[in-house]
Amino acid sequence: MQPKLKSKVRCADRAVGEVTRIIVDPLSREVSHIVVGDGAGALERQIPAAQVETVTEDAVQLRGTSSEMAQFPAFQREGYVTIREVEIAHLEDHLHVEPGEVLVPVPELERNVKRRTFFTNFTHAIGFLLALPLAFPVLKYVMKPMYAPFDNRWIKIGNAGKVKTEDVGVQFKFKKSVKEAFMPEAEVDKNVWVLKASPAVLEGVYKGKDLEFKDHSGQVIWTNKRDVPYVAYSGKCPHLGCGYKWRNVPKLGRQIFLCPCHLSIYDPSGKVLDGPAPRPLDPVPIRVAANGDIEIIDVEFKAGTRAQVRIV
Repeated sequence: MQPKLKSKVRCADRAVGEVTRIIVDPLSREVSHIVVGDGAGALERQIPAAQVETVTEDAVQLRGTSSEMAQFPAFQREGYVTIREVEIAHLEDHLHVEPGEVLVPVPELERNVKRRTFFTNFTHAIGFLLALPLAFPVLKYVMKPMYAPFDNRWIKIGNAGKVKTEDVGVQFKFKKSVKEAFMPEAEVDKNVWVLKASPAVLEGVYKGKDLEFKDHSGQVIWTNKRDVPYVAYSGKCPHLGCGYKWRNVPKLGRQIFLCPCHLSIYDPSGKVLDGPAPRPLDPVPIRVAANGDIEIIDVEFKAGTRAQVRIV
């Protein structure tokens, strides 16, 4: 005979309470423990079935004395679910106990996850796996522009004959075909600033070494030589990407690059003289043909960072 709920529980010396719950091993389908309490909400103890000596119609006799009850662990309800919450074929038919709270242990993999959350996440995971073959082509198409190689084409912007005075910035405007994600290709207006640098300005730009430019894979695509006098700067301020101008400032007795948005000021070598700009102006690859034609690669760097991080 198996223990029944509400059966009185006795030890060798006295009564210790009643059966409040029955725990079943889901594999053997046998009663593995009984939970003994006083029925008034006091501490309940989880007693192994091996400690049960005899079972009658309305009583359970335990081995040992009542003083030994303290050695058994307190019952932790969160570690179990009722047999109505699990799918174990014919388990209820196998058990010959009165209706009530008959429990089975929560599986180890689920112990630290709330049951509803566990099955919700499991359902989401299955749905994701089923949808992945359909979603992958769409995701690949959507994300492709993010991983497109940099555009390293040379663009002719004008002739060096326009640069007539040393260490004076001259703006060159040009148009560039741009395709933003899935929008149709369009031409946008862009610009760079070019100057014919004196040896002192070249030293400020290059600091004694050539300047390499790399593609998305880290391969060098071009090197600006420190002894070539023509220098081209990106038309975007390194602070927040605004456009800047070349200005003659009589009070300073010098000419400067000035960004009117937040008043970042640069000298002809691109060095920050004042304002919030985190780094000097960004040189871009430049080459000048024998006939004076100037070509650049339109590279852009992330604004607002101290280090140069190429984004275009």
